[in-house]
Amino acid sequence: MRRSAPLSPPAAVPGGFRHTASSFLAGRRGRAVRDGLWVAGLVYLAYLTMTTILNSPAYDARAYYDAHLASLYARPAAATHDAYYYSPAFAQILAPLTALPWPVFIAIWMTIAAAALAYLAGPLLVFVLLFPPVVIELQVGNIHFLLGLAVALGIEYPAVWAFPLLTKVTPGIGILWFAVRREWRGLLVALGTTAAIVAVSFALAPALWFGWLESLRANAGTAYEWPLLPIPLVVRLVLATALIAWGARTDRRWTVPVGATLALPLLWPANWAMLVGVLPTLRQGLARRFGS
Repeated sequence: MRRSAPLSPPAAVPGGFRHTASSFLAGRRGRAVRDGLWVAGLVYLAYLTMTTILNSPAYDARAYYDAHLASLYARPAAATHDAYYYSPAFAQILAPLTALPWPVFIAIWMTIAAAALAYLAGPLLVFVLLFPPVVIELQVGNIHFLLGLAVALGIEYPAVWAFPLLTKVTPGIGILWFAVRREWRGLLVALGTTAAIVAVSFALAPALWFGWLESLRANAGTAYEWPLLPIPLVVRLVLATALIAWGARTDRRWTVPVGATLALPLLWPANWAMLVGVLPTLRQGLARRFGS
């Protein structure tokens, strides 16, 4: 009897997993999975946001709410958790909101923060909400989601760099991207927008700006409790500069939000939530890889 030839293993298909994954994601079932994850993330985000609005003291958001223009820098930063740290311009822009009752303010504030996070994360939202700093940020109501949004958009829209420069200041190191790449227009727009805001704010309340500078001087070198990465700011600024410069030369946009996060004045657990600024680049990379 004639014996049949032995079965040979199937030839390996280059990029087989990638092809299978992209076919799945492009199909009806893949779209249903993506949509389901997106909805699940939005529902969970809504729950966490409402929990903060109704139950959490939201310490950091409270500092913004209590930032009265008549006494912006009256509370030493080291003496209280709700001291105001940022430039007068930020407080002046927030003034209409801080005139509202606290429940209304915190509802508006947390909705803005949640919207920024949802925009950055997209269908990855449900996974991003497993990152502890993101949950902590949703509880304290700081500005790290907005900072992440600014650094994510900053390369395309340089004017938004005014936000980090006029709040936490040091994350504005991300504008080095333009300098290294000799994109002078972007650099001038970022600095010019910031200067214009400062000029208007200073004209309205020059004493506040002198108060802010004095506050920065007085609180320089202050020791704070439980930083998650107790590396001196000077060292982190050097690392951030090197990372962003390398990223600018090699066209790696993710280095800007990572470098800006490293450059934050302090790195408490919630501060790492600023890394959400990497998410648009990550999503674009996944889309290119899997063709969806």
